[in-house]
Amino acid sequence: MSPGNAKTLWKAILEAGDFLKDKLPPHPSHPKGRNPYAHVALEIKNKFGASYKDIEDIKFNEVIHYIQHVRDNPS
Repeated sequence: MSPGNAKTLWKAILEAGDFLKDKLPPHPSHPKGRNPYAHVALEIKNKFGASYKDIEDIKFNEVIHYIQHVRDNPS
């Protein structure tokens, strides 16, 4: 991912994390609450098989749409 695109994705991750704060369901592995920013980043890694910084630029729009999906469907 180019530095500019990576920066844009990070901003989208932060915005989604802000939105998901206190909206993720409880989980026994996280007794003090879940980190929404880590959740979004991990969902991206699970879907694309790489950190957001390591995904190809050609998939930029797909990642942006997936971040929106994660934001709209907390799990």
